[in-house]
Amino acid sequence: MPDTTPPRPIGPPLAPSRLRRFACMMYEGVLLFGVVFLASYLFDTLTQSRSGLMLRHTRQGFLFLAIGVYFLACWRRGGQTLPMKTWNIRLTDRGGQPLRGSRMLVRYILLWPLPLLTALLIGALAQASGWPALDMLIVTAPFSLFIWTWFDPQGQFLHDRLLGTELHDLGPRGKPKQPTPAA
Repeated sequence: MPDTTPPRPIGPPLAPSRLRRFACMMYEGVLLFGVVFLASYLFDTLTQSRSGLMLRHTRQGFLFLAIGVYFLACWRRGGQTLPMKTWNIRLTDRGGQPLRGSRMLVRYILLWPLPLLTALLIGALAQASGWPALDMLIVTAPFSLFIWTWFDPQGQFLHDRLLGTELHDLGPRGKPKQPTPAA
């Protein structure tokens, strides 16, 4: 009988493709709309706010915390949000182990600077050029996270590289895919 077992994988697990991470990010945006809506409703109810501009900075801080709670709660339960489960992507440390609480928190915080700086740069360019239509490009700021993946040897995000975390491409059985040996 011929041996039908697949060859033993070598090397580090593969990172998900940029297209799959992009699709996951779009799905995440849809779910975050619901998280932000519910958190804003709760905030408005508790503070009796009648406008999104009332207590603006407090609202932004509250939403930052609400989004953080969403991500931390999801990552704590298996390293996946619902979109990550759908697209077979898992967040782990470099050893393939689940993340601890403080590392998840630091990862969440490190997600924010690059998109915020990109949005500020786009806003400044729009103001300097006098062309307000450039402001519409601010919606592309979250995708600035992908720039580093073109330079990283494993295709990981910059915040993952800095923190020692990884996104893994999961196979059909929920195990990380790994490169197959060259024949």
